[in-house]
Amino acid sequence: MPIFQDAKQKNIANFQKSIDEKKNTIKRNYDEIGHLYYGQYKDINIDCTKDINAKCDAISSLNDDIEELEIRILREKGLKRCPSCRTENNLSYAFCFKCGARFDDADAVAAPSSAPVQPEASEPAKEKPEADAPAAEAPVQTNAEV
Repeated sequence: MPIFQDAKQKNIANFQKSIDEKKNTIKRNYDEIGHLYYGQYKDINIDCTKDINAKCDAISSLNDDIEELEIRILREKGLKRCPSCRTENNLSYAFCFKCGARFDDADAVAAPSSAPVQPEASEPAKEKPEADAPAAEAPVQTNAEV
């Protein structure tokens, strides 16, 4: 390895180191899930569901972080990944050279700003069924009273 690395190589190395650390953490979480599950198997009175779910959530979050770091590595290399076939393409390409899918770079740039909008749109949808649930319970209660 050369003593003096250019900035891109240094960034890529740092990203890769972070990916490796996250993968090791994922492995430890898988091991801990196994131990928790086995403990629950051995003693049926122990409920480790919350701990297992927390570890699974952590794994999902780490996988998302790894995906983001892999995208950053590709950008440092001047590449992007096709969303259809996952083939690496040059950043300047408008279409994937393997499958022909069109790259919509405007959407890729706008995706982070549209991400917060989607949960807000989902929340009212979640609230709507909850609002319907009490309305459905009210007739049941009145029927029970009659």
